[in-house]
Amino acid sequence: MHIGHAMTFWHAQQRARDAGGKLVLRIEDLDRDRCRREFADAISKDLRWFGLDWDEGPDIGGPFAPYVQSERRRYYLEALEKLRLGGFLYPCKCSRKDVIQASLAPHDENEEPIYPGTCRPLSAALVAAVSAAGEVDQPPGTAAVAAHWRFRVPDDERINFVDERVGKQSAIAGCDFGDFIVWRRDDVPAYQLAVVVDDAAMQVTEVVRGEDLLMSTFRQLLLYRALGLRPPKFYHAPLVLDEFGKRLAKRHGALSLRALRERGISPQEIRAPPCAL
Repeated sequence: MHIGHAMTFWHAQQRARDAGGKLVLRIEDLDRDRCRREFADAISKDLRWFGLDWDEGPDIGGPFAPYVQSERRRYYLEALEKLRLGGFLYPCKCSRKDVIQASLAPHDENEEPIYPGTCRPLSAALVAAVSAAGEVDQPPGTAAVAAHWRFRVPDDERINFVDERVGKQSAIAGCDFGDFIVWRRDDVPAYQLAVVVDDAAMQVTEVVRGEDLLMSTFRQLLLYRALGLRPPKFYHAPLVLDEFGKRLAKRHGALSLRALRERGISPQEIRAPPCAL
C-alpha cells in the first residue's frame, strides 16, 4: 500500500472515532491481474504498523462478512440483474481504447473519457427492451461475457450532493460524465457497482476516500437511486502530493509504506506532513 491510500484511511479512522462510529476494512480485490493473497496480507500488516485499528474486516470478521470482494460475487449479480430488468443497462462492445479514440472531449488522467454513445440505444425504452432481452452472446454472470454492461445515465440531469469537506458538488449527466461500465466483459463487476452494493450491505454511513474519486460519486448516486438504496455521506480527503504537486501514485514511483518502514521512517513522521520522505 502506498502512502496516499494510507493517509486516506487515516482520515477515515479519525472521522469514525470522532463520531463514535466504526471503521471497516474491506479488501477490494476484483482486479485478477493485480490482486494476490499475499498483497492483501501485506496491506493489513502495513496498516497496523501505520497505526490503524479497524472494527470490522477480513482478519477479525464482523456482522457483514465476507469483507473480501472476490467472495461477494452473488451480491453483485443480484444488483446487476435488478439494474438489467429495470432497463438501466445495455451491452457495449467498445474497449477503453475505442472510447478514448472516439471521444473528442478532454479528460483528466484519473477520469474516464465520456462515452460517445457508440453502442447506446437511442431511447430509454430501447434500453429496457435490450436489457430485458439480454441481447448479448452470453448473459452477465457467465464464464464468457462478450460485452460490457453499461449504465445509461439520464441525459442533462443535474446531480447534486454535499461533500463533508469541500461542500456542495454538482455535475450534469451526459456532459460532465457519461454512460459507465458496471460489469466488465471479462465477467467481473466494475468498481462503481461493487462499492455501492457493499457499502449499502455493510450499512456504511460515511465514505471517506481521496478527492480524485469525487466524480465517481455522481455515478454511484445514480446507482443508489436505481437500486432503491439510501446513499451514505461522502468525505473526499485531500491527496498526498509530491514536490511537483503531482498525486502520489504507483505509476509515478510513489513510495509505499513498506519502503518507508524499511528506511527507518516512523508512522508518526508519515502522518504529520509536510515532511521530507
